[in-house]
Amino acid sequence: MTALPTLVINIVWADSLALQERGEQPHWCVVAYWEEKTRVGRLYSVQEPSLDIFYDLPQGTGFCLGQLASDNKSQLVQMVRAKIGYGIQLSREPDGVWVYNRSCYPIFIKSATLDNPDSRTLLVHKVFPGFSIKAFDFEKAGSLQRPNDHEFSQQPRTGFTVQISFVKGWGQCYTRQFISSCPCWLEVIFNNR
Repeated sequence: MTALPTLVINIVWADSLALQERGEQPHWCVVAYWEEKTRVGRLYSVQEPSLDIFYDLPQGTGFCLGQLASDNKSQLVQMVRAKIGYGIQLSREPDGVWVYNRSCYPIFIKSATLDNPDSRTLLVHKVFPGFSIKAFDFEKAGSLQRPNDHEFSQQPRTGFTVQISFVKGWGQCYTRQFISSCPCWLEVIFNNR
């Protein structure tokens, strides 16, 4: 694993704390949009129970990725951006956070609460169009924070982060080993307070 995921979490979390310090309404998560290794735009702080994240549609409210200025000229990034379409919906429910795939292409999700707590590596889960997945469980995430766990002592927010890529997957079953190699992806960081 490269140092990038730790850097990503620390940068996003510092920006999230800055949002709170400015007196903005409390949030249950913040969302960062990335193209490969570059964050595009500012953090999107989420206070409402659900959030639609989409590319560029005339109707609907939420986080419109098409409105973000990107300097990335990669043909692959441009192709994937165009395929995001209706995107996803994040929904905070009593039992956790659900992700509904509203696009016409699969999305890929990695979350500590989707896998066996004893697993050495987290799997990337493919979610087909029209399907949803319980991507995050607050209760399970709390139990993952063990004081003697090296990963959590080095990266205290690891269990409170979900990574989602559009169209292209990553991990041991794909040519892209790290999410930072995916053309378009999201980092969703949950408020654990």
